[in-house]
Amino acid sequence: MSREHIEITAGVCGGKPRIAGTRIRVQDVYVWHELQGQSADEIIANFPQLSLGDVHAALTYYFDHRDEIQQQMKVDDAFVEAIKQKNPSKLQEKLKARNASDASLPSG
Repeated sequence: MSREHIEITAGVCGGKPRIAGTRIRVQDVYVWHELQGQSADEIIANFPQLSLGDVHAALTYYFDHRDEIQQQMKVDDAFVEAIKQKNPSKLQEKLKARNASDASLPSG
C-alpha cells in the first residue's frame, strides 16, 4: 500500500507528499515518468535509494490526488515566475545585450 511509501511532513519539501525517508516528492516522480518518459527502472537507476515499490507508490499517489498535486504545481510555477520577474537573471541580461550588439554588426 502506498501509505507505507508516501509521507507528508510539515516543513519538509514544503509539506508536499514525498517518498518516505527521502526528499523526493511525488510530483518529481510524476514529472520524470509521465513528462520526461523515464521508466520506473530508469528512475531507480538515477536514484538508487528508491525501490520499485516507491516509484509505483508515488505514481499511484499522484493519480489518486491528481487535481490537488496539479494545483500545487501551478502555484509553484507562478511563484517561480514572480521571482524571475522581480529578479531577472544577470546572465540572461548579458546574453541579450551581447545578442543585440551582434545583430547590429554588419554581415559580410
